[in-house]
Amino acid sequence: MKSFMDENFLLNNKTAERLYHDYAEGMPIFDYHCHLSPREIAENKKYRNITELWLGGDHYKWRAMRSNGIDEKYITGDAPDREKFNQWADTVSRCIGNPLYQWTHLELKRYFGIDKLLSPDTAEEIWNRCNEKLRQTSVRDFIKQSDVKVICTTDDPADSLEYHKAIAADKTFGVKVLPAFRPDKAINIDREGFAEYVEKLGSAAGISISGYEDLKKALKGRIRFFHDAGCRVSDHGLDFVPYSKCSEEEADKIFGKALRKQGLTENEIIKYKSCLLLFLGREYSAHDWVMQLHIGALRNTNSRMMKLLGPDTGFDAIDDRTFAPELAKLLDSLDSTGELPKTILYCLNPRDNEVLAAMTGCFQGGGIPGKLQFGSGWWYNDQKDGMEKQMTALANLGLLSRFVGMLTDSRSFISYTRHEYFRRVLCNLLGKWVENGEAPDDMKLLGDMVQDICYNNAVRYFRLI
Repeated sequence: MKSFMDENFLLNNKTAERLYHDYAEGMPIFDYHCHLSPREIAENKKYRNITELWLGGDHYKWRAMRSNGIDEKYITGDAPDREKFNQWADTVSRCIGNPLYQWTHLELKRYFGIDKLLSPDTAEEIWNRCNEKLRQTSVRDFIKQSDVKVICTTDDPADSLEYHKAIAADKTFGVKVLPAFRPDKAINIDREGFAEYVEKLGSAAGISISGYEDLKKALKGRIRFFHDAGCRVSDHGLDFVPYSKCSEEEADKIFGKALRKQGLTENEIIKYKSCLLLFLGREYSAHDWVMQLHIGALRNTNSRMMKLLGPDTGFDAIDDRTFAPELAKLLDSLDSTGELPKTILYCLNPRDNEVLAAMTGCFQGGGIPGKLQFGSGWWYNDQKDGMEKQMTALANLGLLSRFVGMLTDSRSFISYTRHEYFRRVLCNLLGKWVENGEAPDDMKLLGDMVQDICYNNAVRYFRLI
């Protein structure tokens, strides 16, 4: 029987052990999509205690605590940090089978040197040991310890990027922290506060936005601004994939109605979103950016809690709307004019793994290996089962060897252990194929493949190093 989280954690055969320890373990990290705070990196923040580091903004943990019957005051409320930590310790002890159990103990082991299991019985000791370490450790220390080379944060087009510029000017850090363009608020014409956001965007771009042409001009200006700051990546959270033919004149009329806060039909919403997304895709192509599409979240399902806490607090679910025809038309519209950028497609519903893996194969080419990527297991799928399913679908229908690998997609500076977790899953999957006689026992061939997926493919694909 193997010990919990020993050196061969998740590695269930000798080939997997060799691939991980000899090839994957020492590779740097290229974190091309995350939600880390550039301000906290610029200011090299130190956390006051483990609760602030672990529970601040982490809706994965919040959901588990609610399932454990913990009162909201200990989750997002004003309870003392120590009491919140105690409630999390109780929750962790009940998380066996949930990846949070493994992630929590991997973080304790790697960043705090703690091998003990977190529980109500060990909470006081672990609280004290973590806080002692945090008094000596800053955000940049965690990043450097994790051997991260590039971080792409997630940033609104109206952002000043002041913290990215401050980090770039500091030559002592040695890690590239670059913005990623996330224009969801400009696309989501149906969301509350759209007109107010357009005014904010216009102010950032230095123009008054009164029509659709002005909006495009403002976004073009912000893309240039982001590009000059080192941005080469965009990102879109698509609750559904919008596609409908829409002329510029139609888009202008729909946009005008939204600015006047008049109600829009579902068809008008789809037309506007489709038109603007196609415009942005062409701009990304012109600037040689990578476009990321995250598809399939059913957001803000609990209206009562939405009113109390707002979005991104743990009340989003997996949607089951189909989208393949619309996605194909969207990609084809860009491809037909030679303006399809490098694109990464992510699905939240694992039912859609094969849909996206097959779709990427329809639009490859241009001399770019893996121009269209089926992105790593996202959100509810970034655990062992989800990762294996995503990589198996990609291997069956595309080229796993060209995969750009794992991203952190986290707000926590100690979530870099998820790259270790992913690498162990990857090596175990390949090792299983070798042990079953489904892949050759060629360590050079497979070792190069592992290192490419862990790091090298991302370096070549994003061209930021």
